[in-house]
Amino acid sequence: MTAHRRILVVEDDAETAGQLVDSLTTSGYRVDLAASGAEALTRGAAGDYAVITIDRMLPDIDGISVMRQLRDDGVAAPVLIISALGEVDDRVRGLRAGGDDYLVKPFSFIELLARVEALGRRSDTIVKETYLTVGDLAIDLISRTASRRGKDIVLLPREFQLLEYLARNKGRVVSRAMLLQHVWDLHFDPSTNIIDVYVGRVRRKIDDQQAYPLIHTVRGVGYCLRAPG
Repeated sequence: MTAHRRILVVEDDAETAGQLVDSLTTSGYRVDLAASGAEALTRGAAGDYAVITIDRMLPDIDGISVMRQLRDDGVAAPVLIISALGEVDDRVRGLRAGGDDYLVKPFSFIELLARVEALGRRSDTIVKETYLTVGDLAIDLISRTASRRGKDIVLLPREFQLLEYLARNKGRVVSRAMLLQHVWDLHFDPSTNIIDVYVGRVRRKIDDQQAYPLIHTVRGVGYCLRAPG
């Protein structure tokens, strides 16, 4: 069974979990099951999954917290959040926290399969994109590491997320509001200086004692990651 047919189902309700596993297995997927947030973190970090489905209401750790931790641990697999919480604010929070799709209970298994298939296709694309480069900066999206001229740069998880977002938008000016939305969870006052603090940390790690700077400040607008030329 190839990796792109492996799915991790995170669901604590035995009946729902059984239905999910049976439905996905019948459709040709290899399914691993985690009944708690702690088990999901262990399995998610150790396995190579095409898609992860996560129930929001878990007995030990909230599903969104599990998803965030997996992202911080470098797990890039698309996540389908499954929840009985179906209000617009609930769905928006889940998607902004890093979810790729959101399915409200009760749901049709036909729709579930369609969404899993769509996320699986996206997963194939993610696997192909493993490196980002800007000048002599190399970012490994699988190991979640960065280096300049072959020298490793030690980054904390949030610092890596910030650098990755800047790299994905290399050559373009990224506003503080965009960084708050895509790197943080929009629970900060826009007037906060957390963006400047983190950019300062990453800039020191990336640009200090280098031939040329990569992180540039555009006054009154935001930041841009670009190489000379």
